[in-house]
Amino acid sequence: MRKLIIICFSLLFSIAGFSQNKKWTLQECVQYALDNHITIKQTQLDEETAAIEKKDAIGNYLPTLNANASNSWNSGLTQNITTGVLENQTLRNSSYSITAGIQIFNGFRNKKSLDRAELSRIAADYNIAKIKDDTALSVALAYLSVLLNKENLKTVVSQNAVTKEQIARTQELVDGGVLPSGDLLEIKATDASEYQRIVSAENAVTISLINLAQLLAFDDYSTFDIEDSAYSIIGESILDTTPEVLIEKAKESRYDLKIVEQNLEIAKKDLEISKTSLYPTLSGFFNYNTRESGAPTINRFEDPDNPVSISENPTAIVGGTNQSVFALIPNIIAEEGDPTPFTDQLYLNDGISYGVQLSVPIFNGFSTRNSIKRSEVNVRRSEFQSEQARLNFESAVYQAYTDAKAAKESYEAAIVALNSQELAYEYAKLRYDVGRTNAFDFSQSKQRFDNAQIELTRTKYDYIFRIKVLELYFGVPATELKF
Repeated sequence: MRKLIIICFSLLFSIAGFSQNKKWTLQECVQYALDNHITIKQTQLDEETAAIEKKDAIGNYLPTLNANASNSWNSGLTQNITTGVLENQTLRNSSYSITAGIQIFNGFRNKKSLDRAELSRIAADYNIAKIKDDTALSVALAYLSVLLNKENLKTVVSQNAVTKEQIARTQELVDGGVLPSGDLLEIKATDASEYQRIVSAENAVTISLINLAQLLAFDDYSTFDIEDSAYSIIGESILDTTPEVLIEKAKESRYDLKIVEQNLEIAKKDLEISKTSLYPTLSGFFNYNTRESGAPTINRFEDPDNPVSISENPTAIVGGTNQSVFALIPNIIAEEGDPTPFTDQLYLNDGISYGVQLSVPIFNGFSTRNSIKRSEVNVRRSEFQSEQARLNFESAVYQAYTDAKAAKESYEAAIVALNSQELAYEYAKLRYDVGRTNAFDFSQSKQRFDNAQIELTRTKYDYIFRIKVLELYFGVPATELKF
């Protein structure tokens, strides 16, 4: 048992250590963001809402069925619901009913509402896809920013290592009388300046990692890190595509325009729905109802001891003799009995009603007409928004293409500049080692070489990012971007 506990704790610690030492790749970061980003989850709620709206629209085709029940006590002069007689009493009454209704015609509102619900569902799907693409692009940019800062840190650290070697070499030259001591101070000043750059580069790495962790909604910033991979430039061939082809391809694959186009269709459908209020509506109904009362029953029967009596007033007179005729009246005795059994009353007192109802709109204070006018205004507004979105989208694709071309030229220029600065630095180093140039000129040459290395790294990752933006416009899914 003890060995088992030790093994379990060992596994837990090993798992925890592995989790803390994990370095995330770009693909892992993108996938994690797509699965856990709060904005995506919020947008998915819109998709659920659209599905509910569609169920509502389908439900409008179905008949309604409702049941009602009531039980009440009345005191004073009240009507006995079973006899209809007003009586001074305290009485308990109950009633029950079931009503069914169905919409027969309402200007095709049900069909148009169902069409609108489907449009809303499609728009929600488009919106989720757009948010996912935007999120993936944001993660990629943040990830490449971390890589850029890490590469810059490596560059300044390696540069400082060269400087420290140069300090040792300068110290020998100063001790040998080849260089003045001022050159040693100049190199040491360069070393101090490079140390500041190292601190600044380390801080930039930390800040960029925090930004990426926040984008992924990570809480533990201290253990979060990414895989240190040297990403190559992949997909340069996309620059051979003309902007016009890119725009047409982007219109097919990107969701920016699809969303506004879908919103325009929804606005048009809302206009059609508002116009259905001008049509009459026809509905059918069926109702079954029954009632029951706690009132006692009244039992009437002839008096067995005196079954009949003679009427006080004559009911007729015999002609000729003028003799009065008196009638025999039954002696009826009324007695209160127990209430009729509950189930018997429900059966005896039930009834049904059914029919159709026609409602014709004639005048309602301009509300219907104004609703239609508002829908027409919304359609025109959506048309303007759609046109503006199209112009903005085309401009964005052109801008992305131009930025990618410029990034390529900057990267190629940075390669040439680095090669030139490297040759200049090697030449200055040789001259400095033999005492043919001073420390200041050598430091300037080294600084230009260092800056050229940093600029090459910056232009490389900027170029990579610009290519990925074009690939997204060209229809490459965010999760399939190659680096």
